[in-house]
Amino acid sequence: MIPKSHPRYESLMTREKIVGGVEKGITSIHGLIAQGRGEAFDYLIGEKTGKGALHAEKVAAALLLLAKRPVISVNGNVAALVPEEIIKLSDAVNAPLEVNLFHRTEERVNRIIQHLRSLGAKKIYTKSNALIPGLDHERAKVDSEGIFSADIVLVPLEDGDRCRALVEMRKTVIAIDLNPLSRTAQDAHVTIVDNIMRAIPNISEFAEELKRSKEESLEKLVDAFNNKENLALAIDEIIAHLQTSQR
Repeated sequence: MIPKSHPRYESLMTREKIVGGVEKGITSIHGLIAQGRGEAFDYLIGEKTGKGALHAEKVAAALLLLAKRPVISVNGNVAALVPEEIIKLSDAVNAPLEVNLFHRTEERVNRIIQHLRSLGAKKIYTKSNALIPGLDHERAKVDSEGIFSADIVLVPLEDGDRCRALVEMRKTVIAIDLNPLSRTAQDAHVTIVDNIMRAIPNISEFAEELKRSKEESLEKLVDAFNNKENLALAIDEIIAHLQTSQR
């Protein structure tokens, strides 16, 4: 039992969620490594949502509300860390979920689907009857009516090559990536440099707020966004945090 008084309580509880995901068979053991890498970058941003990330989360909400066929991609770490939150977002923006895994087995895909359904998910694409062009691994497998046909895809904790492949399919890609220098961060149209534990609830909150906005206002918000400037701001925020920490 980890006491709430522990200075690393939130971080340790996040690790426990990933370990629990592995034990349930929904998260790959490789997900432990990915979690550690993300946690290192979260340290660099001060384990808080910066101004740039918060704005990107608002833009992401606007994009999902404007989308005709939005889809939210879910992997093992997402299913372990934010299952209820991702379902809430799915409902808020009417974006079905689709399980997509690099270390894929049909058993693990089905376990994630069952896990999400047990928590109330109703909109899930479940087929793997289409392939993303240019990919030679398991993440190429998608649902022909889901990610393959989507206009906007939210890809939390993504692989860089699939992100680029989705962009080359002329899809608008929203990524959640704590590393602003990663291939995913650089290739996505909107990159949220934030911990997924904070990012998904923030996007949902913005979605509820923006539902009352006119389409024209949402389009204006999206059109004014520049992802290169967004990533530069994220790097500036990391530098500022490091400088402050050294004082």
